[in-house]
Order: sequence, then C-alpha cells, then structure tokens
Amino acid sequence: MANETTNIDLSNAAEAYRRLIELGIQLSAELNHNKLMENILLAAKDFCNADAGTLYLMTEEDSLCFRIIRNDSLNIAQGGTTGEDIALPDVKIFDENGEPNLHNVSAAAAVTGKTINIPDAYASNCYDFSSTKKFDESTGYNSQSFLTVPLKNHEGDVIGVLQLLNAQDRGSGDVVPFSEQIEPLIEAIASQAAVSLNNQMLLDAQKQLLDAFIELIAGAIDAKSPYTGGHCQRVPELTNMLAAAACDSDAPPFKEFDLTEDEWCELHIAGWLHDCGKVTTPEYVVNKATKLETIYDRIHEVRMRFEVLKRDAEIEMLKGLLDGGDAVELGEVYEERIAQLDDDYAFVAQCNVGGEFMTDEKVERVKQIAKIKWARTLSDRIGISYDEAKRKEREEEPNLPVVENLLDDRYDHIIVREEHDLLPPDNKWGFDMKVPEHKFNLGEVYNLGIGRGTLTEEDRYKINDHIVQTIVMLESLPFPKHLKRVPEYAGGHHEKMDGTGYPRKLEKKDMTIPARIMAIADIFEALTAADRPYKAPKKLSDSIKIMSFMKKDAHIDDELFELFLTSGVYMEYAEKFLLPEQLDEVDISEYMSS
Repeated sequence: MANETTNIDLSNAAEAYRRLIELGIQLSAELNHNKLMENILLAAKDFCNADAGTLYLMTEEDSLCFRIIRNDSLNIAQGGTTGEDIALPDVKIFDENGEPNLHNVSAAAAVTGKTINIPDAYASNCYDFSSTKKFDESTGYNSQSFLTVPLKNHEGDVIGVLQLLNAQDRGSGDVVPFSEQIEPLIEAIASQAAVSLNNQMLLDAQKQLLDAFIELIAGAIDAKSPYTGGHCQRVPELTNMLAAAACDSDAPPFKEFDLTEDEWCELHIAGWLHDCGKVTTPEYVVNKATKLETIYDRIHEVRMRFEVLKRDAEIEMLKGLLDGGDAVELGEVYEERIAQLDDDYAFVAQCNVGGEFMTDEKVERVKQIAKIKWARTLSDRIGISYDEAKRKEREEEPNLPVVENLLDDRYDHIIVREEHDLLPPDNKWGFDMKVPEHKFNLGEVYNLGIGRGTLTEEDRYKINDHIVQTIVMLESLPFPKHLKRVPEYAGGHHEKMDGTGYPRKLEKKDMTIPARIMAIADIFEALTAADRPYKAPKKLSDSIKIMSFMKKDAHIDDELFELFLTSGVYMEYAEKFLLPEQLDEVDISEYMSS
C-alpha cells in the first residue's frame, strides 16, 4: 500500500493508467472550452484527492488569468460553466523591470516551466504567500500543501498553470503533502490538458480569424458603394432574429425546426457572406445614377456636341451676314435654331436622370434628336484605352472630317460577351438565368430610352450576377462538414417561392427554412435602409405593406412572413436600426391569413 502521504493508491498502476487514458479520451472529445477547463481541474483534484484547485491560462500580456477556481471545504465554484465571475487580478509573470516574477509560485512555475511541490506554505521561505495568508484569515481556511504544474503545448510553450491545494489522506481526510509519486501522473494530466486546451485555443483562434475575415469582406462590400451602406452587416442580424423566432415557435411549420450550435455558426457565416459576389460587380454599374453614366457621366460629352452645334449656328449666321444676307432674317433663324438646340438638350438631360417613365413619345423624340448631324474633325482613335481601341478596330476609320449623328448607338458601344461570361444550360451550379446577348451596351439612344430607372437589361443582369458569383465563390471554398450549407443559405436570398426568382428559379419546396429566412431579411433591410442616397427611407408600415404584396404573389414565404410579424421581430429590428421618423403604427392583423 502507499505511504500516508500518497493521495491515490499507486499500488494498482494499471488502474491509474486506465483512468489516465480515459481522461485523455474525455478531454479530446470535449468541445466546450469552459467545460474542458473544468474537466481538467476536477480530474486533477480527483487524482490527488485535493480539496481545492485553480486553473490559470496565459494571456497575451504575459500574465496568468484565473479561469477556474474550486474549493470544496468553502463551497467555492467560480469560472467555467458556473457563470460566476472571478474577481481576482491576473498574476504578472514579469515585474515592472521585466524581471521574472519568481516570488509567486504560479508565476514561477510558468516562468521556469517546472513543477513546484510545496508541503506547507506556512513553512516555506521560497515564495510569497502573503495573499494566501490574508485569504485564510478572512475565511478561516488553512492553505497548506501546494502542487503547481505548468501546462505546456507541443512546442514547449507554457499556456497555463494548474495549481492544486491541500491534498487529503483518503483514509483520515487529514491535509497532507502532495506525494512525489503523484507528480508524474499530474504532469501527464497537465500534458494531456495542454494538448487539448492548445488544440481548442487554436480552433477558437481560427474561428475568430474566419469571423474577422468574413466581416472584413462584408465591410469592404458595404464601403465599396454608398448604395449598400451597412446592408451586409444588418442582414445577418435580422436573419438571426427571425431564425431564433422560428426555433422558439410552436406553430406547425416550425415545430420541428431547431438549430444546433454548429448550425447557428453556419447561418451566421452565410448571413455575412450572402453578398460576397458583389466584389465582382463594377462600381460604375452599382452606382449608375444616370442613364449615360459609365465610369463618368457621358452627358458632358453630349452637351459639348450641342455646344458645337450652337457655335456652328452662330458661324452660319455670321457667314450669311458677310455674304450680304438679310440681318433680320438671319437673326431670326439663328435665334430659333439656338432655342431649339437648348430645348432639345434640356430634354435629353432630363431623360438622362431617369426620374420619369419614358413614354413612346419621349423615346421617339430622343430618336429624332439623335438624327441631327454634327461634324467631327479629330480622330477618335488616339489617346484612348486599349479595350476601346480594340472595339474601334472592328471597322475602318473613316476619312476626316466625318459627319455623325448627335446621339448614336455605335458599333463600338457594344461590349461583346466573352465565352467565359456565358452560362451553359447544363452548368454544374444549376443556374437558370436569361443572359443578354451583349455584356454591355453603351449606346446613347439605347440608354436614354430606358423605360424606368437608369439600368439597361445588361446592367441589371450584371448586378443580378452578384448572386451567381456569390455561389461560385462559396462553393469553391473547402467548408468543413458543419458549414457545408453556407453556399445554399447565402445563395438563395433572391429566389422566390413561386420559382420566378434567380439564379436557380427555386421554389419554396426546394429551399430550406434558413434560406427562406435570409430572403425575407434581405428584402426588409433593403426596404427600410436609411443610408441609401438614391431613395428616401420608407416608413415601417409602407415596408410591411410592400412585403404583404410579395407574400400574396408568392415571392416570399407566407408562413415566415407571418412569423416575422407575430413574433415582433419586425419591430425589434426597427427599433434598433430604423430612424425615429420611420417608426409608425402597423396593424399586423391586416396581413394575417384567415
């Protein structure tokens, strides 16, 4: 049998090793960080039959932070899964002069990387136990034997310290010193613990890095255009709110719906990355504020042509006067011509803004104005970009001077769609979108004739293409098993329940609840956003009313929309993100199905 200071029956080595192996398996299987730290401390206490113990972790500031404290006699349980905060200050590893702190036993173990076994703290002169003695005076406790073991990772770096206090004889229960025979076992536990802790810390660090990188991408997308604002940050919040409401709901559609910790992480990542494909969308398309705008607004180029025509009219009048023509008649013709050019330009400029619907009559007038001729005397093939020069080369340069239309849809206005921009019907992602013949059409008459807004069919496709790029980008990433549905969740927020959405024309039955939730979150955020310079923020009631029409048309999930209202998520989000003037009364009973 073991001597009186031995705290575990070491005569049965096989049993001790069996328990050690079981502990290693248990530690490697535990995914909860707080639970893992508790298991480490409690197992070490059990091996030594110790009355108390503390687990410290090393911080980036070279100090030991209290993470778990247990004291059976005083019924103290702090840190870990208890929810009880530890109010004790960190233990500094180095003093103000940068010298190792060898006075504190836990700091000394961390600095030296060696186990320290103290039979009686009150008889020790090697370390400063003044704080321990104050604790004993205030509680009536008697801190006697200490076993302090550093936790080293696979690289030999100390990542924490395990400190056990007051070993107890298993027979009498008296406090005894920690046996030297127990030290190898505790060091083995410490080694296993360090590996498990280090692995989990590495996983946590990788997760934090992934989260930070994801949020960095989303922030960059929002910063790229004033038209997106904080969209990529608000959609995940609203998605999580509605998902939580679905988890809590007892309604039949959601009774079986719930999310594990991994699934919450999956939805969180999908929310932040739902628009990551926007990094491929040119800013001049996203920010196209006028019909003729590309990288710059070409209305300035058109205006200069009108200016040339006005100068031509003046020159023509002056030439007539020099030739002896009637001054009154020439003056009237000139004034009439100038007035007409001014009026035509004002009309073209108004069309360019895109604020009013372009009727057939307006489109026809643009076409008539376009037929007005002007003379160009300088080459339009010098001093231009490589891409534009390649487009110009499709036809031979005419001899100068050349007479051209005031507005035109020229051959070089067409940006050809390359082979890699095409979507074959049998594409592996299942995309089903009508692809315009041309990648872009910069034709002036074509753009000025846009019926509503400022976007052509080609522009709209390029903007919608962001979801295609989102899916392609996300499906190219090697997501681990518990994140495999990130592309599905992120890539479905432009689908409609009736199968008329994009890019896959999915129906409600083809989409999971999280994917349908994200569609509602994306729409509601866009309707209520107050940081879009191209529109005034809609009131809450107006936004809900618009979404009710979308529900009626089977564009959004009807059951989720009603949950969105009855759960109060719409108001919770509104109070957090909407302006005070947007908050008005909403009678949700109007939008409930009978």
